[in-house]
Amino acid sequence: MNEFLTTPIGILALTVAKTLAMLVPVLIAVAYMTWAERKILAAMQLRKGPNVVGPFGMLQPFADAIKMLMKETIIPSGASRLLFMGAPMLTFVLAMLGWAVIPVNDGWAIADINVGILYLFAISSLGVYGIIIAGWASNSKYAFLGALRSAAQMVSYEVSMGFVIVTVLMCVGSLNLTAIVRAQENLWFCVPLFPMFVIFFISALAETNRAPFDLPEGESELVAGFFVEYSSMSFALFFLGEYANMILMSSLTTILFLGGWYPPLGIVPFTWVPGPIWFALKVAFCLFTFVWVRATFPRYRYDQLMRLGWKVFLPFSLVWLVLTAFFLKLTGLLPA
Repeated sequence: MNEFLTTPIGILALTVAKTLAMLVPVLIAVAYMTWAERKILAAMQLRKGPNVVGPFGMLQPFADAIKMLMKETIIPSGASRLLFMGAPMLTFVLAMLGWAVIPVNDGWAIADINVGILYLFAISSLGVYGIIIAGWASNSKYAFLGALRSAAQMVSYEVSMGFVIVTVLMCVGSLNLTAIVRAQENLWFCVPLFPMFVIFFISALAETNRAPFDLPEGESELVAGFFVEYSSMSFALFFLGEYANMILMSSLTTILFLGGWYPPLGIVPFTWVPGPIWFALKVAFCLFTFVWVRATFPRYRYDQLMRLGWKVFLPFSLVWLVLTAFFLKLTGLLPA
């Protein structure tokens, strides 16, 4: 068996098995995140939420999927057909590609590469292309304005996210995601780097176009923004891509600041719980906070969004980065 795994066919089979073992649970989580969000919002607004299709409405995601598959795909007459159909596919594929380097336990990653954080940063940067292409190819003013908003928003908040990530990397001395988690075995980085944790999480909301930063799809002025012309499965791919990105950013938050698969503070009674369970619970907490923020805060104006990114988060994260470097150098804790 070991000899087979060293052959090209064996390596390919192992890679496919690892990919399916990662992506199938992610796709199930994406489907049920739509159900969970509706249930959480309903509870906060004293409603019932999905409760007809299946017990507690738990078959609602399957009903939604069947409905989307049965709908007709409508392409506007003035649209660029190839780009119009390719944009949602690109968005969804990029959301899936990010999972290649996510470790859910020690050694549990499809590709445990040494530059995993750079890979994720590159994939998240490419995500804006799907939205820009969708807005331009739709041949609609509303869609194009939504795409421009999204491009400016994602670029603005990626800068401060980059400084936050550099601060974490300085504390670890490695770009490997597994090494970042191992460095938090005794103390999660959300404690010493709490302001950066807050900035990263809010920037993740802006990166994924979630409320209160959902201006690219602002219904009050842009109808539905960049995907206003989309229907059936092409709309569903945008929908799934957004939720997959939410889960991906929650996983990255867990890895960078919440100790990954480690229990809280290494408390002995908690160590019997398997690492992937801890990882899933932390990701679920981050996702709950995503929904909680949506239910609580009104949408920002666009000038407020840009001011927060460029005039508050950027200078603050830069100053904290310098202070962290100074402290690590002064105390001799700077990794070699």
